[in-house]
Amino acid sequence: MTTIDFIFKRLSILIKSVVLLFVAILSATVPALSQKEFDDIRGTRHWMMFSDAPNSLYHHLAGQAYTFLKKRGNKVASIRSLDEWKGRQQWLRQELKRMAGPFPERTPLNPVVIKVIQKDGYRIENIIYESQPRFYITASLFIPAVLKNGKAPAILYCSGHSENGYRAYQGVLVNLVRKGFIVLAFDPLGQGERLQYFDPATGRSRFQYPSYEHSYAGAQVFLTGRSLAAYFIWDGIRSVDYLLSRKEVDGNRIGITGRSGGGTQSALIAAFDERIKAAAPENYFTNFTRLYESMGPQDAEQNFVGAIAGELDMADLLLVRAPKPALMITTSRDMFPVQGAIETAREVSRLYRAYGRDSAFYCVSDDAPHASTKKNREAMYAFFQKYLDNPGDSADEPVEPLKEDLRVTKTGQLYTSLKGATVFSLNQSTAEAQMRSLENKRKCEPGNFTERIRSARILSGYRPPAETDTPVFIGRVQRQGYVMEKYFVKGEGTYVIPYLLLKPDATTGRALICLSPEGKTHGAEKGGVMEWFVRQGFTVLAPDLIGTGEMGPGIFKGDSYIDSISYNSWFSSLLIGRSIVGIRAGDVVKLTALLKTAYNNNTVYGLAEGAMAPVLLHAAAFDQHIRRVALTGACSSYRAMVMSSDYDPRLLQNAVAGSIGVYDLPDLAASLFPRKLLLAGTGAADDPAFEQDISVIKAVYKKASSSRLFRVVPGERIADQKKVFSWWIGD
Repeated sequence: MTTIDFIFKRLSILIKSVVLLFVAILSATVPALSQKEFDDIRGTRHWMMFSDAPNSLYHHLAGQAYTFLKKRGNKVASIRSLDEWKGRQQWLRQELKRMAGPFPERTPLNPVVIKVIQKDGYRIENIIYESQPRFYITASLFIPAVLKNGKAPAILYCSGHSENGYRAYQGVLVNLVRKGFIVLAFDPLGQGERLQYFDPATGRSRFQYPSYEHSYAGAQVFLTGRSLAAYFIWDGIRSVDYLLSRKEVDGNRIGITGRSGGGTQSALIAAFDERIKAAAPENYFTNFTRLYESMGPQDAEQNFVGAIAGELDMADLLLVRAPKPALMITTSRDMFPVQGAIETAREVSRLYRAYGRDSAFYCVSDDAPHASTKKNREAMYAFFQKYLDNPGDSADEPVEPLKEDLRVTKTGQLYTSLKGATVFSLNQSTAEAQMRSLENKRKCEPGNFTERIRSARILSGYRPPAETDTPVFIGRVQRQGYVMEKYFVKGEGTYVIPYLLLKPDATTGRALICLSPEGKTHGAEKGGVMEWFVRQGFTVLAPDLIGTGEMGPGIFKGDSYIDSISYNSWFSSLLIGRSIVGIRAGDVVKLTALLKTAYNNNTVYGLAEGAMAPVLLHAAAFDQHIRRVALTGACSSYRAMVMSSDYDPRLLQNAVAGSIGVYDLPDLAASLFPRKLLLAGTGAADDPAFEQDISVIKAVYKKASSSRLFRVVPGERIADQKKVFSWWIGD
C-alpha cells in the first residue's frame, strides 16, 4: 500500500467517524424544526436593512479590498517622473517575486521528441520536457518549413481553461506558424494531457472544470505559504528555456500570448521573465476593483496571498515590464469587466509615455463576449510581426483541425503514461519539510506557545474586537423550563451577527457558545443538544457567523465551487491578507465578552462542530475568557489537509494560508492547557495520522491527569454524547 493510499484510507475512517457522531447527535428521537419554528428564530427576517445579509461575507471582504486598492491608486496617480516610475518598477519586481513564493532550482529539461508530423509549409514536433524533476510538460512545437537566416522569432502560446489544453487553439497556432513564427504550445496544469486528478474509470478528470483542478490543488499550495501561480510561471520560464535550447529560435525575438486563462499565464510569465520581448495577453485584463464589483476573484493560479493588501493590482503585471512592447486584447462584453481594462490601459500608458515609448503599448478591443475574434487575432499577428521583426500578411486564415496529430503521450495522459510528480506530491514534500521544522520547535519549546499564537494572529488576519456593541433584541420563543430569545449584534464590519440565546429559568452563571457550520438553527430544536445544555443550567448562545446560516453563503460561487464550497471566497480573503477563520474568531471573542457583560455570566465555554472547530480553537487561543473547549467531528490539523490527495473541501474556509510549518490546530489546542478540552468523534483510535496530531496535545496535558482535563473520544466509541458532555462540564 502506498503512502497516499494509506492516508486516503485513514481519511475515509475519519469521515465515517464524523458521520457516526452526527447520526448520534441528530438521532431519530429528536424532532426537526418545523417551518414555523424555523421562521420564529430567524433573526433578520422582516428587516429590510438585512435583506442582503447572506452576501455579507463577500461584501465585507470586497470592502477591505477597495480600501487597499484606492490607496494604491492614489500612490500611482501621484507619480510624476520617470525616476519615480522606475522606483516603483524595482519595488514591483521584489514584491511579485516575494508573493509568488520561491521558484525551484533549474534542473535538466530532459526533452524528448515523441513524434514529428510533416504539414504543408511547417512541421510539428510533439515533445515532453521537465520543468522540475519528473514534473512533465506535454507540448507541441510548430516550426516553419522555411527559416530566414536559419532562425525565426518564437511565440510561447498559453492555453485558456480548455479541457483539451492547447489543442483547442489550433487556428491561432497554425496561423502563427504559417506567418513564419516558431510556436511552442504547452498544456497547463490540470488540462490537456496534464490532468492532476485523472479518473481511470472515466478517462477524464474527476472534477467538472479545469478551474476546479487548479483550485483544489492550489488551496493546499497556499497552506504551505506558496502559490499555484508559481507553478504556472515556472512552467512558462522553463518553456522559454526550451525555446532557447533550439537552434532554430532567435533568442532576441521571443513573444508570448494566450487567451482567458492563457491571458492570465502570459501576463504572469511575461512579468517574471525578462527574456520575453513582446507580450499580448487576451481576455484577461481588468482591475481588481471592477473584478470585485462584478464576477469576483478567480481560481487559484490568478491570486497571490496578500497581493491587494500589498497594494498590487493587475496593471502591475504590465507596469513591471515596461517599456517592452505589450498589447492588451479585450472584448466589450467580456466577463472580465472591460471598464477595468480601460482603466488599466490608461494607467499603463502613463508609464510608457514617461519612457517616450507611447506606441509600444496599446489596447485593441472588439464588440464580442469572452471570445476570440478575427479582428483581435489579426491585431495580435500584426503586433508580433512588428515588434518581433517578422513582417508579413496579418490576415487570419481558416484552419482545418489537426485531430489526433497533437496527442503527445501514448495513452493521452501523463498520469497513465509516465506517472510523474504532481502539484500535490511536490507540495506534500514541501509540507513534510516544513512540518519537520515545526516538530523541532515543539521539542525545543515544550509548553511555550507564545510565538506560535503570535504567528496564528498574524497569518489568520485576526483583529481583536474594538468594543462590545449593544445587542438588538428581536423577539423570543417560550419553551418549557427556558426561553429562546433572538438578537443581533454588529460584527467586525458593517454586517451583523444574528444569534439565539437560550436562557434557563434558573441560571447558574455559566454560558456556552455553540458553533455549527449549519448556523444557529442546528441543535436548536426541542430535545436538541442546545436544550440539553440549557437543562444543565447553561445560557447557550448560538450565532450565525458570517458566511453561515442567515449570513451566508450568499450568491457568490466563483469558478471553483467544489462540493458546495466557494474556493473563490477563500481566495478573496487571501488577497487582502486575511482569513475567514480569523474574522469569525474575532466575532466569537466579541460574543464571549457579550455573554459576560450583557448577560452576567461568570464563565463561558465553547462547543464547535465539524468545520467550525478551527474557529473556536483560534478564538480560545486568543482569548482566555473561553474557559473550556469541546470539539466534535473536527479536522485534526491543517497538516492532514495538505497530506491527503482527497481532502474535504468543507474544511477549506476555516483554513489559514501559510500555516504549515508555523503553527497548526494541535498547537492551538495544546495552548489551552490547563483549560479542560474534549475532542469527540475526531478520528479513529488506530489512525496513526490522527495520533500524530493528538500527541502534540497530550505532550502538554500530561502535566495533569488526562482523565481530569483532557479526553479524546473517537467517533466509533460515542454511544451517548450526553455522557461525554457531562464529563466535560463537570468538576
